[in-house]
Parts: sequence; structure tokens; C-alpha cells
Amino acid sequence: MGAMIERFVVVALFDRVDLLDVTGPPEVFSLLQREMDEPTGYTVALAAETLDPVTTSAGVRVMPDITFADTATRRIDTLVVPGAVVVDAERRVRATADPVVVDWVRRLAPRTRRVASVCVGAHILASAGLLDGKRATTHWSTADQLAAEHPPVIVDPDPIFIREGNTWTGAGLTACLDLSLALVAEDFGQEYALRVARQLVMYLKRPSGQSQFSVSLDPVSSTRRVEHLRHYVTRNLHRPLTVAELADQAHVGDRQLTRIFKNELGRTPAAYVEIVRIEAARSRLENTDDTLERITAACGFGTVDTFTRAFRRVLGTTPTEYRERFRVTPD
Repeated sequence: MGAMIERFVVVALFDRVDLLDVTGPPEVFSLLQREMDEPTGYTVALAAETLDPVTTSAGVRVMPDITFADTATRRIDTLVVPGAVVVDAERRVRATADPVVVDWVRRLAPRTRRVASVCVGAHILASAGLLDGKRATTHWSTADQLAAEHPPVIVDPDPIFIREGNTWTGAGLTACLDLSLALVAEDFGQEYALRVARQLVMYLKRPSGQSQFSVSLDPVSSTRRVEHLRHYVTRNLHRPLTVAELADQAHVGDRQLTRIFKNELGRTPAAYVEIVRIEAARSRLENTDDTLERITAACGFGTVDTFTRAFRRVLGTTPTEYRERFRVTPD
């Protein structure tokens, strides 16, 4: 057994920061330990300008663990930069970037293995010059602001997160969980990330290219029977999945199964299976070099032509075009 790798994670903390942006990533890193026999090496610290309590946007006060000055001599594995916004009388949202935080991030980034912004934290990275010439995303409500204020940044408001080298940017709020799962996957592999996703009751770990308004944001069923069916579908995507087979798994008739799916998942069994196949294919297009033939077989589409037509119908693009845009290339 090799020596444990120390992974010191620092989360920036400042006045009016979004609370979920702060707490989401540490929760993901903490849940990973439940799935592992050996220590993960993650240690998370909240860093602020002083050790005084910080009031978040939710009104909840949070105590910092360390100050910005304390990080000057520490080796940082991952720097997580949340965001903050102000809302005017007309309910227009604008991201803010505290100059003190921006300066600290600018100085800390060069000796940090990877930097990740959450939600409108991308505005802080941009202000620090860390996104110049790079694709980046942020919450859809401030994407225009990011593009207008930082022309060197290639703003793409659609994906839930984007990786450019050792710099990661995430979309709004709950997408911080998806980004954090991607960081876990980079460190420990996809299987462990999926295990944590199940603990979070996230049906599938959403791929980075997925739209902020994607089909996989469907409501999760409240019944154990349908949850069993959902997992059964995922495990057997490579096979033809008929209504009769799923009905047999649920111990109901075909018509009752269709009613259950429409009531709890909002679509027919066949439509649901197709969506899951598409989501699985998206992940393979992003994270593997598998040929379209292999993806077709693994995801149960039958033929490449069937796969391509279903993919275009659901996502408005072809598998090849999608891969060219969203393929995650290792360093």
C-alpha cells in the first residue's frame, strides 16, 4: 500500500457568499470517505480575510478555519472559489468580485494544483486573470456580464462545468455537486464518483457538457419500486429493454407499468429508457475514445444510425459533433 496523498482543499469565504457553493464541495469530499477503505487524503479548510464569522447570502454565519494569510506557506491541492451576487430593485442579478479575494486568488493560484470556481465564482477567477483565453462557464444569469466585463474569456453558459487544464469553472448552485464529483473522478476514478452520486441521490453523475437545463434534472421517484427499475435500466442498457421485461421486474402488468412511469417519471417506459441511453452515451463521448460502434452497443441502440437519430432528436446535434465540443482531454 502506497503512502496517502495529502489533498489540502481550501474554500474561499467572504461576505454574502452563496452558502451552497461553500458547503457543497466539502460534502462531496466527505461522503467519498464512506466508500473507501483507505483515507482519501482530503482535508478541507474555509479561508477568509479574518477569523471573524462570515455572513453568507442565506443569512447563515460561518466560521473560517484559517485566514488568507495562513495559506501563504501551505501547499494547496485544490482551491475552490464560490461566488456572490447583488440583486437590484428590478431583480437584476450581478456577480461581485471582492478585490481582496481576487488578489488572494491571483497570488495563490500559481502554487495550487487545480483551481475551481463554483457558480459566479468564475467572475473572481476572471478578475484574477486566470480565465484569459479559456472557455469558462458560470451561472446562466451572469454569463452576459462575464463576457462583457472580461472579453478575453470565452464564455459558454450552457455546460454545467468546464475544465481547461488545471482550471475548472462550474455553473449555478447545485452544479457545484457535479463539478465536485468530477474532481473526485479525476482523483479516484468514475466508479467512486458514481458511488458518491448515489449517496447524494443524484441518479447519474451529469457529464460536463450537459446543459444547465438538461433532461436529467427530472424529479427522483419517491417509491422504492421505481428506484429499483431505474437502477435496473442503468445496469442493463446494453440489452434490449422491453415494457414486458420491466413490468416483470416490477411485478405489475404492462399497462400499470406505463401508468407508474408516467405518474412518477413523467414519460413512458420506452421514452425513459431512451433518455438514459442518451445520458450514458454522452458520458462515453466525453470521457472515452470508444468508437460510435462500441458506444452504440454499450448503450443498447442497436445500430449507429439509430443512435445518431435518437441523439440528434434529443440534443439537436450528432454524437460526433458533441464529442468534438465536449470531449474531456486528459493533461
